[in-house]
Amino acid sequence: MLLAVTGLYAFLLGLVFVVLFAHVGISRTNAGVSLGDGGKPELIEAVRRHGNFIENVPFALLLMAIVEANGAPKWWLHVLGVALLAGRIAHPFGISVARMNEPARMIGASATALPLVALIATAGWQALRG
Repeated sequence: MLLAVTGLYAFLLGLVFVVLFAHVGISRTNAGVSLGDGGKPELIEAVRRHGNFIENVPFALLLMAIVEANGAPKWWLHVLGVALLAGRIAHPFGISVARMNEPARMIGASATALPLVALIATAGWQALRG
């Protein structure tokens, strides 16, 4: 079965991943730190931006694939995919060592959590009805 919608968001989120991954490498080079964050705020931020992405996106894509394979409407998958993508783009701009309550962080976290909860609920509903 072709998972075209999940594939689209895996591609788009993959582009975000590459940017965050590259930013960590560039930040490590600029800071002269091979491993860890060296206690340098810029590197701590870069590592957490990338880490937070890795902590959330694979599970979301796995759920999206399951829900798509189980026959969820494409429009529903696109709604959730767009929200997730927007959240994952916004969130890194709000990660700051100095400030916790950045709007981009709160928007990004919410726009990640809501699709995850909706995907979990959809997967559960599909499993129980199936």
